[in-house]
Amino acid sequence: MTAPLEARIGHRFAEPALLAEALTHPSYGSGQGGRPDYERMEFLGDRVLGLVVAGEVYGADASANAGELAVRYNSLVQKDAVAEVAREIDLGSALTLASGEAQGGGREKSAILANALEAVLGAVYLDADFEVARGVVRRLWASRLARAGDARKDAKTRLQERVQRGGGPPPAYALIATEGPPHDRRFTVEVQVAEAGGVRGEGRSKRAAEQAAAVDMLERLGE
Repeated sequence: MTAPLEARIGHRFAEPALLAEALTHPSYGSGQGGRPDYERMEFLGDRVLGLVVAGEVYGADASANAGELAVRYNSLVQKDAVAEVAREIDLGSALTLASGEAQGGGREKSAILANALEAVLGAVYLDADFEVARGVVRRLWASRLARAGDARKDAKTRLQERVQRGGGPPPAYALIATEGPPHDRRFTVEVQVAEAGGVRGEGRSKRAAEQAAAVDMLERLGE
């Protein structure tokens, strides 16, 4: 049943139970006698994805400074970007959801798709090893990794200049959420531009989240 998804991922599981767990939403697991859900594997897969992407952007451009690397990294690992990759491989169709969650459109929710894909990466790592997991990430993120270098050092400045050229008010940034323990903070920032609405970005610092939001806003504006 999961063979088509395994083909799209590019990894056939030696232990199919790992993939089954990675595809089980907590809403289903909690109602089925404690069936394992994807939350633990999501924790692991998030770290696998982060390390692979960090290594890829670091190795792709020896001239990039830490600020530039942070912008590129965040544009690749933020939840919306991960959810887009999940949609490309039709991950939603393979999820195991409680009926209420499924009827509520859970297979299309960005948060669920992103969490589940991170869990799948964690499952690949457990089923094989880091090198295999890295290969999966590199295949699934290939086009995005190729474009990551387009994100320049200071996306906020570029966005400000773009908006000023159009005669509009400057972009407005707002901190939406701060999550995680002190050693692993995650910040979510929203940038509002009059002509294009709002876009959110995530990062391990407020500045990185602002840069990530600015990058996505520039893409929305066609820059």
